[in-house]
Amino acid sequence: MPIKKETVLSTLKALRVASQKRNFAQSLDFTMNFKGLDFKKPENRIDVSVKLPYGTGKASGSKSLVFASDKTFADQLKSKAAKVIMLEDIPSIKGKDVEQLIRDYDVFLAEGPAMLAVAKHLGQQLAPKGRMPRLIQPNLKTFEEEATKSSSLSRISNKKGKFMPLVHVLIGKENDLDDHLAENIVAVYNSLVATLPGKEQNIKSVQVKFTMSAPMKITDKPQGTSQKGGALK
Repeated sequence: MPIKKETVLSTLKALRVASQKRNFAQSLDFTMNFKGLDFKKPENRIDVSVKLPYGTGKASGSKSLVFASDKTFADQLKSKAAKVIMLEDIPSIKGKDVEQLIRDYDVFLAEGPAMLAVAKHLGQQLAPKGRMPRLIQPNLKTFEEEATKSSSLSRISNKKGKFMPLVHVLIGKENDLDDHLAENIVAVYNSLVATLPGKEQNIKSVQVKFTMSAPMKITDKPQGTSQKGGALK
């Protein structure tokens, strides 16, 4: 069954009651544990981008990669984008380096001349992964507009490391409204389920936790932070 927003809201309420107050706004993390999938097989690994209804509080542009040709614009981006690659450097990017860029960055942007070079030299690798850059004008205003739009995107992947049968997702902050947090969780859950061959049959459990709290399983009747795993009800 699809996850119910009401179920998430009741779990968040119980988590707040059970969690000790801290002197900072904790992050809320969502964990989905999988079953019946061999993550050693590339086709089973998780790598999706989810558009969240509400932002997570992470810095806009924190995982943005910009292909630029204008040196003045590139200098302006140094404190804004996570990485800037100049037009003249694009042809020398090797295949393995493209794969690393795909793993490391969520948002790909490019200004006009650089976009043409990206399409020519990197398009065969970027396009199938949905990472072809979005076109922007060489000024900070257009970059920041795109970065703001992209701040609601959440990249979810277990392709790194030892291919653990789970994913962790930043959902928001402790001081966000429960309604907003719940909608983000539902969006993540539904997007992940859509990628699984067995849909809900591949889900072992789903949990939420604040930075310093114990995890709490999302169920219709949360019992406290001592719960461990189990099927979503």
